[in-house]
Amino acid sequence: MKREDIEKLVGQEKANYLLNHESKTISKEQLHLPNKKFIDRVWVNSNRNIQTLRNLQWIADNGRLGGTGYVSILPVDQGIEHSAGASFSPNVPMFDPENIVKLAMEGGCNAVASTFGVLGIVARKYAHKIPFIVKINHNEFISYPNSYDQISFGKVKDAWNMGAAAVGATIYFGSEESKRQIVQVAEAFEYAHELGMATVLWCYLRNSSFKKDGVDYHTAADLTGQANHLGVTIQADIIKQKLPETNGGYNAINFGKTHKKVYSELTTDHPIDLCRYQVANCYMGRVGLINSGGASSGATDLAEAVSTAIINKRAGGMGLISGRKAFQRPLKEGVHLLNAIQDVYLSKDVTIA
Repeated sequence: MKREDIEKLVGQEKANYLLNHESKTISKEQLHLPNKKFIDRVWVNSNRNIQTLRNLQWIADNGRLGGTGYVSILPVDQGIEHSAGASFSPNVPMFDPENIVKLAMEGGCNAVASTFGVLGIVARKYAHKIPFIVKINHNEFISYPNSYDQISFGKVKDAWNMGAAAVGATIYFGSEESKRQIVQVAEAFEYAHELGMATVLWCYLRNSSFKKDGVDYHTAADLTGQANHLGVTIQADIIKQKLPETNGGYNAINFGKTHKKVYSELTTDHPIDLCRYQVANCYMGRVGLINSGGASSGATDLAEAVSTAIINKRAGGMGLISGRKAFQRPLKEGVHLLNAIQDVYLSKDVTIA
């Protein structure tokens, strides 16, 4: 994807804002940036066993971004997290799990992330063709009144038996249930590593007090950065995080601990600098940061996805994990959107800020 293509998609003013920015907070020289030898340079020195390194390499080598160090992942756990009706009615063929895997493959993704049920029912046909990331916990969305908790839906060994390359999990950091979730996921990740699978953590925040004076700090850079730091502490190999949309959560809510330099030197109000702070909290990029693509907005999805990919890449992130924007539209359109995201990471015109 060339600069002129980006300008056509997002507009010249926004393209200039995103592509001309030079980050003067945390220098790119301090980061461990994605590259074709990322596994050898970063992970070979870790405590991950040989089988885990092999699966990390398989994910890194698969799809259109194979060999670049960047990843594009299709995540489809919304059938549980948001209800199947709400998620798949816009594109009825996606009620069939095989079409989810086909979209990931035809879309050139490095991996497909979904539930035990979705991946298990087609595992024998596809587990050797595209890396599976089995999501082991979910927020079930049928209890009334709705509650928000991540509970286990299966065992790590089941994911290994179906040939998964990795397991994924969510922790709602900041919630009343987060302490239990941290312990459960830490134990699950430890076992996954013993079996040779990689680990992906959805590092989300969840607390009604994180909304203050009309501002939602669930996506604040300082709070999501700390969630990332907790995620890498329990040895996630890849961190999935929402793109930061604000900052100053600690100060606004008046809790926890922070430092004035976080706001005066390590971040600005530019989205690339806010995202870079997230990368810094992933051990300066040793653990890859992938940002989520967000909900489908319709006609603006392509431009939004490309913008998010630019921010992530220029900040030093590892890639994008985009679901609803891709699977809630016809196959050809979904493939086109996924390829556009990937083209950002393949583009020489999109450099590290």
